Amino acid sequence: MNDTTTDKTTPLGWRHSLLIYLSPSSLRMLTLGFAAGLPLLLVLGTLSFRLREAGIDRATIGFLSWVGLAYGFKWAWAPLVDRLPIPLLGAWLGRRRSWLLLAQCCVIAGLLGMAMSNPQQSLAPLVGFALLTAFGSATQDIALDAFRIESAQARLQAVLAASYQTGYRLAMIWAGAGVFWIAAKAETVGLPAGTYQDHAWAVAYVAMAVSMAVGMVTVLFSKEPAHVALPPAHNLREWLSVAVVDPFAEFIRRYRWHAVLLLALIGTYRISDIVMGIMANPFYVDMGYTKEEVAMVTKLYGVVMTLVGAFIGGSMVLRWGVMKVLMIGAVLSAATNLLFAGLALHGHDVYMLIAVVSADNLGSGIASAAFIAYLSSLTNVQ
Repeated sequence: MNDTTTDKTTPLGWRHSLLIYLSPSSLRMLTLGFAAGLPLLLVLGTLSFRLREAGIDRATIGFLSWVGLAYGFKWAWAPLVDRLPIPLLGAWLGRRRSWLLLAQCCVIAGLLGMAMSNPQQSLAPLVGFALLTAFGSATQDIALDAFRIESAQARLQAVLAASYQTGYRLAMIWAGAGVFWIAAKAETVGLPAGTYQDHAWAVAYVAMAVSMAVGMVTVLFSKEPAHVALPPAHNLREWLSVAVVDPFAEFIRRYRWHAVLLLALIGTYRISDIVMGIMANPFYVDMGYTKEEVAMVTKLYGVVMTLVGAFIGGSMVLRWGVMKVLMIGAVLSAATNLLFAGLALHGHDVYMLIAVVSADNLGSGIASAAFIAYLSSLTNVQ
């Protein structure tokens, strides 16, 4: 079993801290992060753009943001993913990799279903496949967190978190700006501007489903990390006790009354971004920004700034420790959110948008790298 306890060794120099990102474990987490980040926009931000173009009203689009709650409440079935072995597949790949592969298959099936669903004809099939995609994606996140934690010692968790965030954000570029580019290239020439062309979106979503192969190949060629062997359960009640009740009870015993605060932090840290982020595109439209401006500034440049923040955050954690950087990230996240209120008052201004996106995404990258590393430190690998 890998040692994930906190160590007190001498901090690494900046050169060695940065070279760690080229290690096989970091590169593996880069590709798995890509697979994890790909579905998020496709069921939230990108989907909201597609629905609005199809003539779906804003109230309905806002209501559909609840699809994103699969990410906010994935802790509810996390113990099952952590403890439940998958028949046949688990014997072949191991507990972690089998869950990763199954979740990725669900994501691919959901994306292909979304590609074949026309929201102008019926919204229900598209929503159903979006739910399947979100559920598969959230399950992949659970299995991937366990895979990452068990794959390296605690000192390297911040590096793996930064690599994960890098792959995640690269996928968001592909699922954000990339999917718009594919859909635009697949459109029929000669139709009036703004005409909804479902076949173009179908091509784009199929391309996204094919892109998930990156994660599947990585899973198949990776080694199952070492983890504690679970004792066999003799009945359903015993299994539920071991898989569901005991992990929560052990967590509460370790942290006592602090467990309530920790669970509240874990459950609410990203929920506002997940639920309300779907309305970002309508906000930019109301502000008068064009699709080209939104794609270049928020989908491309913004993700690059998040990558910079993730690398800075990972390196800062190696130098100064998790708690200091976690606090810095929290302050940056809160402060930069206020800039959007200023943007709303200022009006349409591309340079103002660039400044706001730069600050917000840089702070988000630092906070995300530190937060993932902190969550990893809370985990009991047993």
